[in-house]
Amino acid sequence: MPHSQELSSTNDTRIRAVRPLTTPALLQEKLPASDAVLKTVLQSRQDISNVLHGSDDRLVVVVGPCSIHDHGQAMAYARLLKAQADALSEDLVVVMRTYFEKPRTTVGWKGYINDPHLDGSFSINEGLELARALLLDVLGLGLAVGTEFLDLLSPQFISDLVSWGAIGARTTESQSHRQLASGLSCPVGFKNGTDGGVKIASDAILAAQSVHAFMGMTKMGQAAIFETSGNDNCHLILRGGKVPNYSAADVSAACALLKGAGLKEQVMVDVSHANSSKDHLRQISVCADVAQQIALGEHRIMGVMIESHLNAGRQDLVPGESLRAGVSVTDACISFEQTIPLLESLAQAVRTRRQRKSRA
Repeated sequence: MPHSQELSSTNDTRIRAVRPLTTPALLQEKLPASDAVLKTVLQSRQDISNVLHGSDDRLVVVVGPCSIHDHGQAMAYARLLKAQADALSEDLVVVMRTYFEKPRTTVGWKGYINDPHLDGSFSINEGLELARALLLDVLGLGLAVGTEFLDLLSPQFISDLVSWGAIGARTTESQSHRQLASGLSCPVGFKNGTDGGVKIASDAILAAQSVHAFMGMTKMGQAAIFETSGNDNCHLILRGGKVPNYSAADVSAACALLKGAGLKEQVMVDVSHANSSKDHLRQISVCADVAQQIALGEHRIMGVMIESHLNAGRQDLVPGESLRAGVSVTDACISFEQTIPLLESLAQAVRTRRQRKSRA
């Protein structure tokens, strides 16, 4: 028999440290959701589901910072957005974009949960607490929240508060993320692949609608086997690829592919990312194009995504240098001042579409 020392030399040879992780149950006990918060979550999920299933003709608009990096600034944004959400509630279902995890092409800041102090200290337990606290505060305003599910364990800590979730372009093809989506309680959007391929997302929707069994972690931190019933509130997000894919022809092509797969002909258009060619200001013209399609009667566009912050642009994280308030530290965003007319134009487009239908 080999000695135990010999056996241990084959294990964890590249692990620098192992630290304890709090459990979802402990965090939820420390930061519970009030009845009012749960009512907001449930109602917003139902509203989005109604849009997806055709019983609500409003447009779902997921709008907010590319990523969250400061609680106070996020809440300042949320209060401004809440006023717009209330004013346009007859035409738009507004969801604040509250992204805590950022996929990186190589390396970089991985987000508020992974590194809440933005300094490489990786205070993940604190990041989970700060993320949940922010969601509770935004929901406390009566504003729905949406996020990207990137890490496979973090949803257990916050998914009870999420109204709408996204699976990103880099993970749409991942079997583990498709399984995760099949068990999530909220509607989920799958982005097309980074190359623009829509079939990847179509396949993901089919997979997420199906039952699955996979390994995971319970709220008590126990390893377990989860069996899901499938998620019938999944949809496609067009985010561009090698070229943009938000035009009327692109929408029709994507819907034809969805129809061929036996799926609903409906898409959400992300006016940022590759659809804006990584130019945050181009979101304005892309949004105008999408609004025109809606106004002309395009009912297959069920939602829009916009990257917006208090102030326009982006900034780098530089050690020893202060950050500018309300400016993204990841992708560049338009300002909130620039966002207001986009929301108003989308609401007007929905009203025009509604009028066209009533006259038909």
